[in-house]
Amino acid sequence: MLKFRTVHGGLRLLGIRRTSTAPAASPNVRRLEYKPIKKVMVANRGEIAIRVFRACTELGIRTVAIYSEQDTGQMHRQKADEAYLIGRGLAPVQAYLHIPDIIKVAKENNVDAVHPGYGFLSERADFAQACQDAGVRFIGPSPEVVRKMGDKVEARAIAIAAGVPVVPGTDAPITSLHEAHEFSNTYGFPIIFKAAYGGGGRGMRVVHSYEELEENYTRAYSEALAAFGNGALFVEKFIEKPRHIEVQILGDQYGNILHLYERDCSIQRRHQKVVEIAPAAHLDPQLRTRLTSDSVKLAKQVGYENAGTVEFLVDRHGKHYFIEVNSRLQVEHTVTEEITDVDLVHAQIHVAEGRSLPDLGLRQENIRINGCAIQCRVTTEDPARSFQPDTGRIEVFRSGEGMGIRLDNASAFQGAVISPHYDSLLVKVIAHGKDHPTAATKMSRALAEFRVRGVKTNIAFLQNVLNNQQFLAGTVDTQFIDENPELFQLRPAQNRAQKLLHYLGHVMVNGPTTPIPVKASPSPTDPVVPAVPIGPPPAGFRDILLREGPEGFARAVRNHPGLLLMDTTFRDAHQSLLATRVRTHDLKKIAPYVAHNFSKLFSMENWGGATFDVAMRFLYECPWRRLQELRELIPNIPFQMLLRGANAVGYTNYPDNVVFKFCEVAKENGMDVFRVFDSLNYLPNMLLGMEAAGSAGGVVEAAISYTGDVADPSRTKYSLQYYMGLAEELVRAGTHILCIKDMAGLLKPTACTMLVSSLRDRFPDLPLHIHTHDTSGAGVAAMLACAQAGADVVDVAADSMSGMTSQPSMGALVACTRGTPLDTEVPMERVFDYSEYWEGARGLYAAFDCTATMKSGNSDVYENEIPGGQYTNLHFQAHSMGLGSKFKEVKKAYVEANQMLGDLIKVTPSSKIVGDLAQFMVQNGLSRAEAEAQAEELSFPRSVVEFLQGYIGVPHGGFPEPFRSKDFTATFGPLDSLNTRLFLQGPKIAEEFEVELERGKTLHIKALAVSDLNRAGQRQVFFELNGQLRSILVKDTQAMKEMHFHPKALKDVKGQIGAPMPGKVIDIKVVAGAKVAKGQPLCVLSAMKMETVVTSPMEGTVRKVHVTKDMTLEGDDLILEIE
Repeated sequence: MLKFRTVHGGLRLLGIRRTSTAPAASPNVRRLEYKPIKKVMVANRGEIAIRVFRACTELGIRTVAIYSEQDTGQMHRQKADEAYLIGRGLAPVQAYLHIPDIIKVAKENNVDAVHPGYGFLSERADFAQACQDAGVRFIGPSPEVVRKMGDKVEARAIAIAAGVPVVPGTDAPITSLHEAHEFSNTYGFPIIFKAAYGGGGRGMRVVHSYEELEENYTRAYSEALAAFGNGALFVEKFIEKPRHIEVQILGDQYGNILHLYERDCSIQRRHQKVVEIAPAAHLDPQLRTRLTSDSVKLAKQVGYENAGTVEFLVDRHGKHYFIEVNSRLQVEHTVTEEITDVDLVHAQIHVAEGRSLPDLGLRQENIRINGCAIQCRVTTEDPARSFQPDTGRIEVFRSGEGMGIRLDNASAFQGAVISPHYDSLLVKVIAHGKDHPTAATKMSRALAEFRVRGVKTNIAFLQNVLNNQQFLAGTVDTQFIDENPELFQLRPAQNRAQKLLHYLGHVMVNGPTTPIPVKASPSPTDPVVPAVPIGPPPAGFRDILLREGPEGFARAVRNHPGLLLMDTTFRDAHQSLLATRVRTHDLKKIAPYVAHNFSKLFSMENWGGATFDVAMRFLYECPWRRLQELRELIPNIPFQMLLRGANAVGYTNYPDNVVFKFCEVAKENGMDVFRVFDSLNYLPNMLLGMEAAGSAGGVVEAAISYTGDVADPSRTKYSLQYYMGLAEELVRAGTHILCIKDMAGLLKPTACTMLVSSLRDRFPDLPLHIHTHDTSGAGVAAMLACAQAGADVVDVAADSMSGMTSQPSMGALVACTRGTPLDTEVPMERVFDYSEYWEGARGLYAAFDCTATMKSGNSDVYENEIPGGQYTNLHFQAHSMGLGSKFKEVKKAYVEANQMLGDLIKVTPSSKIVGDLAQFMVQNGLSRAEAEAQAEELSFPRSVVEFLQGYIGVPHGGFPEPFRSKDFTATFGPLDSLNTRLFLQGPKIAEEFEVELERGKTLHIKALAVSDLNRAGQRQVFFELNGQLRSILVKDTQAMKEMHFHPKALKDVKGQIGAPMPGKVIDIKVVAGAKVAKGQPLCVLSAMKMETVVTSPMEGTVRKVHVTKDMTLEGDDLILEIE
């Protein structure tokens, strides 16, 4: 006799003796032999294989895994006691469908039983029969029951015979498209095709019209054939907006059948379940009774053994329809286990051993619902791209865990490679709580803890589902996803740490991301930030501006007794000396010191001009964010920007509304003073900028660009009268402050006295602001002369950032005016500390420092009139173009080019035009006479041509005759968190450093190693991040040039059609030269057993097809071109 005892509600067998007598507990007694199972093979892969292995280990059973050639690195083969390769040389899916290989492995390794898992061969009667014929037990129903239930047409007939309601449909698999036509004529649309020999959404297509019938029939047949080895389909009427309710059943070999209540699987996309819930929320108790009793009735009708699921559709009126039986364990069996405390895999194995359900303590009256469980299928699919499967290497994996959370996974670990060959399921997350809201809360928390990097996932989408009120209310149906488009409003993951590692790895492999003019390494020493007192900074001129507005601010400036200073260190100084390369990171470090110690400044120039161009193109920063962050750190000092009139911060004219909106947003984000200028002093452009700045509520500082020499009577084009006339127009236009912008440093002390005194006499109540560069070395003398002649404000830079092509020294002006009526009231010791910081910071930018190619200022600026900011850039450009040894010739050509263009006022963008022409002349060995003589034949630089076409305005005196006849943070994260040496050079191997992402969030990083080149042209870069090993793959750009890769579709080239997802080409529907219509199918891709039809986005002719059948593609690989 069998001697055993059971723990109440449990499944564990405590004592067994072999016998041939059936237990007396069953009312339906058959004499069967109990045969314990000692070794189980799982004919599957991934998480379900591991799920079964774990159950076997708990029962003391040895485990065997099988794996395909593509699955050598998969976790399921490592979790088993033994693992064997199958399907050598076969396609990935076909390997797991190859019955002879699987049976051979089972027999050769003394396997007692085979568990089929779900998918693959789990519902193939021939596989169950093959196991039985080989003397190996099949953990599932008998082959005959698998056949009957697997054939959905026969299953329908059995349901009808059992008195279970069914959806109208065909009685047998259809064999032609014509039969589908006949069915739709009888029952109308919509209809649905279903694979006759499998489920999981494969081979399932909904058809709403005759026009869709043929294509969907073909796709459904193809998918069913690929997934189940048989393309047979049947057709049924499609019930709109039903709930999808399924009932878990369990039977033994003695005729005992019970149910374990229902699951709601209504949340689906492409007929694949996304979220499953047990029990179904708000299900009428009478309906629950009908569903469960019909399920048991159907199972008894067919003599069902082992675990299975009976699936129903429930319409809006509470009427239920049988749709199919899944004669296997379901993906979502987990939620049933959680609410019933029944281990279904244990039960499956025990039943296969010959145990009865009562033996296991399983009686219907003992099965109770305990709380609610929710399962979310986390997949490697991109919801933003119609759930297209993503593939690649998981760089980071961190799961959500804790009380009430269960995880079933296989490939979810750092370093795992997600291939396009199999299902996209990454991990099943199961939450269990006392009720639906509690389980949902636990699930939301767990999903929020997940970190998956390297492949796209649907986690953000699942979070939206869990936060949806309809879901929380438990009123979902199968159209839930389609009818809630807000589910696709996905909040992007920050992924800051991994993005930074990608950037550092990229620099370590490929070098700096920003062009480096000269070979000079950043200083190894970080600049020292002076001490900053605790508390808010003292009041400054911005407090006056906020209190009294632009007019009151201007009055306060004019009434101020001493000389006011504007600090250009945060913009123009580093534009002139360091090619505008100073990063927000280094500006923010010294900003609090400035706020606390330089509250007497008129303003700080920290934005506008080249800041936008360089920040986005070379520093990979957001200039708006720079403004916002500096404003927060320096609340008391006015900010000043350079606005190029109608050009705003660009190099060409913009529509008026763009300039107005730009100024409005700049003011909202912290800008105060707008220095408005035009490179040609073209009044219409300036007036537009002034009006825009004024309308935004900013202080308008109209700037007259200075050139020539008003003290030289022979220079008549730009005379004193010219500047006075311009000033009259600007004052009449309502400027708050008048500025003289001497961008080349041409103002000599005598000219300063003449011009400034004349302006002061003419406009006694208007603040005057003077800007110059110290290229000649006379900048301090010139600014002192301006101050003595009546200027209110002059521009200076921190001592270590002054001189040469920058502004005059702040310390020099402070010292020279101390104790005089012009005293700046700026403490000298603060100037010294400020300069010391910038001396250290400047060393970080050694590769951009103008001193790499020029050692001093030069008085020849009075001759060539090259602006300070351009002088440095022109020098670097000349070296990069191979003209470094000819810079003297470039400067001479600059003079000639200026005269050719009509003696321009030279400031961005006009200065660039002159510089482009000068380098063009030197490069081509042209004199002024030769260039003018050959003007019609030469291909001049584009900037020159556009100037002559009037793109930037009309120069003073007209045009000369006859000469006239292109997103990184998304890839590389918050780079402003990196110090400048790391940003430019990357870390050294074994170097440890910290990166502060935000207050209270600091990354500790150590660079470990860089691997050799792999076959894909990549190098693996290894880091330690917060004590955990991380690695990223970086393309070696130099090596890639020497390797052949499939071309990518360029998104900005119309007619280039790229692969919407990685996958295999299974059908090509067009050839070169074919005419195609918009929406016409071009080819079919298959990935993770799901087929996608690529359609034409336009009408045209196929110019070239770049793919062949069976070719494997990556995302965005070029498929074909249409013209």
